Amino acid sequence: MTNYDLIVDTSRKGISMALCADSVYEEIVDPTGKGEILSASLDSLLAKVGATLDDVKRVMVTVGPGSFSGLRTGVAFCQGLCFSGKRNLYGVTTLQALACFSGVADNDTAVVIRARNGFWYLRLNGVESFIETVDVVERLKASTVTTAVVDAAAFADETLTAVFKDKGIETKLDTDKPLSMWSPLFKTVKPSLIQEANYIQPSYFEKLKT
Repeated sequence: MTNYDLIVDTSRKGISMALCADSVYEEIVDPTGKGEILSASLDSLLAKVGATLDDVKRVMVTVGPGSFSGLRTGVAFCQGLCFSGKRNLYGVTTLQALACFSGVADNDTAVVIRARNGFWYLRLNGVESFIETVDVVERLKASTVTTAVVDAAAFADETLTAVFKDKGIETKLDTDKPLSMWSPLFKTVKPSLIQEANYIQPSYFEKLKT
């Protein structure tokens, strides 16, 4: 019997879901998808690989930052899958997961995604922050990172792109990359059935400091 990993991301636009096992990989990305299609998406993936839910042994879900409804639905869905104890649940922050898209070490990676006008979520040297543009620029200038994973808003922001260019930081968009690149996090994150969606700004980061 093949053991599968399920990866679910509802923290960004729509729904992304993937099944991974050795050389087997299937993914569904629906930019407009809502929580009600999570079960159908999982059924579709299982059918494509010829597996059942019993074959899924580990589940990874992004816990934010992100939208209220998306995170709440995604976390609750994955908690339900793991409630029986047949599989382990791993919660990872969205920024932690996106850092895996860089292809380099975490200490050499920055993640910058838009929070709201003039504010950004920044992951730098393993620390996550909710800060204004001027603070992002200051921290990037003082850093030694070589690669930044960014969303479309950060990629288009003239102030940020000027810093990336000046520092020689390679930028990689957070889209069109397989969720299987997050699989190494299974080795560094401890499983827990109790996961909390982090969606309120900036209390998410205030909570991290306590």
